[in-house]
Amino acid sequence: MSRSPSFAGVILAAGDSSRMGTDKALLPWPPQVAGQPPSKDTFLSAAIRSLTLATDFILVVVGKNEAALAPIAYANGASVVTNPDPSRGQFSSLQVGLHEVLNRGRDAAVITLVDRPPVSSATVQLLRDAFESAPQNIWAVVPELSGKHGHPYLVGRELIEVFLQAPPSANARDVEHRYQDRIQYVAVSDPFAALNINTPEDYAALLTKSY
Repeated sequence: MSRSPSFAGVILAAGDSSRMGTDKALLPWPPQVAGQPPSKDTFLSAAIRSLTLATDFILVVVGKNEAALAPIAYANGASVVTNPDPSRGQFSSLQVGLHEVLNRGRDAAVITLVDRPPVSSATVQLLRDAFESAPQNIWAVVPELSGKHGHPYLVGRELIEVFLQAPPSANARDVEHRYQDRIQYVAVSDPFAALNINTPEDYAALLTKSY
């Protein structure tokens, strides 16, 4: 039986980007090519846009960087929710975002990280279609590229509740593995689905990829 959940978008953006040396949410996207004018978009604004068509609203989870990120979020139609103690780790930011998803009356979420190039809107829609047509015993849909699991991933009410009941020190991947039989992995061709950008070298390497 198909289902039609009401999706919220959740973008985790509260990290301190210590390895990058600058907030990854503010990195220009696409990267600037020598001789070309700089992009007006950032990882954050592009991530918001990638989720817009497939969600009812988008939450950006921020931390100490709220003052820098809030104007971008609001300018692109997203809302901001603050993790009061992002030093607890990324999972605590996920819990902050999911609490707000439920508070706003939604029962499913599209979750992604701000520290990566956004996948295409078509990829997001492919994942949403897979979730909506999945059996009722499937709690989440995760993209898979060349054997690697990536983002964004989609979770229903059942897995949201499991995430919220876990300690803030938990890890989303570990929780996912405990409920492997409830996860559906969907093959995608989007090159950014399983890409992590952690260092200036990672970011520079994006110039060699198509986008």
